[in-house]
Amino acid sequence: MIEIDVSTERGIAVVVPRGRLNMVAAKQLRETLAEVVGAGTNRVVVDLGETTFLDSSGLGALVSGLKAARQAGGDLRVARPTPEVLAVFQLTNIDKVLRPRPDVASAFDV
Repeated sequence: MIEIDVSTERGIAVVVPRGRLNMVAAKQLRETLAEVVGAGTNRVVVDLGETTFLDSSGLGALVSGLKAARQAGGDLRVARPTPEVLAVFQLTNIDKVLRPRPDVASAFDV
């Protein structure tokens, strides 16, 4: 299940995938991120604090969202990755591109 909280005050969308971010959920995440960016919110935080599993499909959805946000002049950042998700990030070196933040609030602090 994916939840979206858009804070118009700072123009930042927070997307919270819950549970397993596998092939099935990755499709929904990819669509959700595309909709958020397409609606004009180009700064997105994906809060991974409740994501228990991440596979290559989930990584692909995150990279797709990152690309869409950057093409729209913004950025996508990840926050609160669980140890399981962080291990996948480190194994694939995606943590060098999607540098995990400790919490949602600090994801877009300057």
